Amino acid sequence: MDCIPRTTDVARARTPAQYESPLPCSGAAKSAGKGEPHVNRHLKPNLTTVVFLACLPAITPVAAQQRSESPGTTADRVLSVRSLVGADAPQWSPDGGRLTFMSSLGGGSGLWSVSAEGGFPTPLVADLGGVPFLTAQSPRWSPTGEWIAYVSNKGGPAAPSDQPGPTDIWLWSAQNAQEVQLTRLGARVGSFSWSPDGKWIAFSGGAGGNYDIWKVSVPSGEVSRLTSDDRYEVTPTWAPDGTKIVYSRLDDRWVDHEIMEMGADGRGQRLIIQETDFFDYNTAGTPAFGPPVISPDGRLLLFRSWRSGWVNYWMVPVAGGEPRALTPESADQDRALWSPDGRFIAYSSNHDGTHDLRVVPAGGGAPRVLVAPKLGVVSNFAWSPDGKRLTYLLTTPTRAADLYVVSLQDGTSKQLTFSAPGGNVEASLVIPEKITYRSDSLTIHAYLYRPPASRPGERLPAIVFAHGGPTSQYNDTYDAQMQFFVRQGYVVLAPNFRGGSGYGRAFADLNNKCWAHCDLKDLVAGAQYLRTLPYVSATAIGITGTSHGGLLSMAAATFAPGVFQASIPHGGTADRIYYYNTQELRHIKQAENEFGPLKGNEEVYRYVSPFYFAREVNTPMFVVWGEGKWPGSENSKRYVAELERNYKVLRSKVYSGENYYVSSRGNARQLLLDMLDFFDQYLKTSVAGPAAATTFGRQ
Repeated sequence: MDCIPRTTDVARARTPAQYESPLPCSGAAKSAGKGEPHVNRHLKPNLTTVVFLACLPAITPVAAQQRSESPGTTADRVLSVRSLVGADAPQWSPDGGRLTFMSSLGGGSGLWSVSAEGGFPTPLVADLGGVPFLTAQSPRWSPTGEWIAYVSNKGGPAAPSDQPGPTDIWLWSAQNAQEVQLTRLGARVGSFSWSPDGKWIAFSGGAGGNYDIWKVSVPSGEVSRLTSDDRYEVTPTWAPDGTKIVYSRLDDRWVDHEIMEMGADGRGQRLIIQETDFFDYNTAGTPAFGPPVISPDGRLLLFRSWRSGWVNYWMVPVAGGEPRALTPESADQDRALWSPDGRFIAYSSNHDGTHDLRVVPAGGGAPRVLVAPKLGVVSNFAWSPDGKRLTYLLTTPTRAADLYVVSLQDGTSKQLTFSAPGGNVEASLVIPEKITYRSDSLTIHAYLYRPPASRPGERLPAIVFAHGGPTSQYNDTYDAQMQFFVRQGYVVLAPNFRGGSGYGRAFADLNNKCWAHCDLKDLVAGAQYLRTLPYVSATAIGITGTSHGGLLSMAAATFAPGVFQASIPHGGTADRIYYYNTQELRHIKQAENEFGPLKGNEEVYRYVSPFYFAREVNTPMFVVWGEGKWPGSENSKRYVAELERNYKVLRSKVYSGENYYVSSRGNARQLLLDMLDFFDQYLKTSVAGPAAATTFGRQ
């Protein structure tokens, strides 16, 4: 049995930048409504180690806080930290000599290439076009090396910005660098897979009213529909011999999955295995259940499952039989990939937000941790064609994702891209401490950021961040908003509250039918934890979050009186009944999975909706959202009208040219400054607020 000799720790490596990000700082600017802050030039941050908090001195009023730089400069700094590598997994060229990846290096969404030995990237496709929200473009080499296929919306008539528009499969020719539109369905294309001989692409497409499996010949573009079930059929994967296609079929709730096999002509459909109770929020885009992962000899198949209480990989014979756990552990696993020779399987393992890269012998045995960041997330890895190396992305709380390659033989890693902006920005960023606190009988894990320039005697304002989902998780990744506020003198706490992922199925289910109440308990406990810290002002704690975090920020101002002194909901869903009746299908499926169908469960939907309790709000609130692009919502707009009707202390702002969430560079910068102006007004004053409530909510 082969082994992987040693572990590589790359999270804290400091390699000089070989090239700079195309996103330079745009200079200092003043926060709206605020003068230039006083600058303290004598306090220097200590960022080489995690901050330890046990023996800190008692402190002075927060009014004495001095910022180390202007808000505009800070905003430019934190927003300049952006990855040169796109969200889709980089791909090896079939000869193993180069890696291709999506990037904004050229200013848009393009496709670039870099030598597997390192060097400066070169452009392949200047503009890949776009895709709808939560849909992947997935550039993939053909097995023969003739083409790169990808999904794009650039071929059809321009859709209005508030509509998703159709997508199709495009080809880039390695021979002459020309682009060809391969499909013209006028619908939406999901995931796809090349046939082993490179003559076909199987894909999931929504041209039939729901998602079915199709195939298209290359390069003629002849399209055939292979399935026509009323249920969603997605993630087609070719068998290694090219005679079969394996795919997933979902029930109407998007909860139960059947992994199916059929001939390449669509005939002889056969069930391999059924996986129950795995709700998949993004079935039509990039499903969490993932594609079937077939061994190179075609005999075995890997799939993700909750059946152990954690999302682990299980293995089953393609011919049928009982599944077995690949390598069971109390941690979530992701992206399992067979080595080209079938001897090993690589996968990632999530331990309290740190994601490492592991390799396990396919025949069984103990896994080896190949890349083990002390603080970081390894993702989007892929085997080299010869099986001797893997490429992967690594991000940390102070670094954007970069591309690395690691040797299977000796475990050494080499960095291939360098996203760090000029000006040594990383040295000005804060490494968070991982902490835990109690909420009811639960242990809640969280990230704690402390301002580096705080002085003895200061009591600082604090902000609790709530993540989205709610089945999401804060991981060891970079967060521009948190870095911005900690540099502006705020203590930041980012809890992984109940209902989120990464801590097992039982923890995730604790929030069922209890959104905005049970999860809110953990945020309230987080605020109480902050009040135990000698450097935090007990009467100056705010809350913010996006999407579900926006809902929780609304709930905190409604159901937790006195706990928070200011709230900024971003893209929140105040009214789940309105949301159910107006949003796209994935949100309806999510609501039905969490609360049941709206009919017969109206009281539950009202219970989790702060909109219906607006008169109880006693916390100043700044409601923000975007509009102009798909997907959008009127939820925040309606909520603001309800708050105004009840004479609540309120600001609101809509940012144009966005979907419901603000993400573009210019608007993101202004949002930071607007949020700071609001939090400064309500959290950096000398007026003492009421004592925080110890109980909250409606029973």
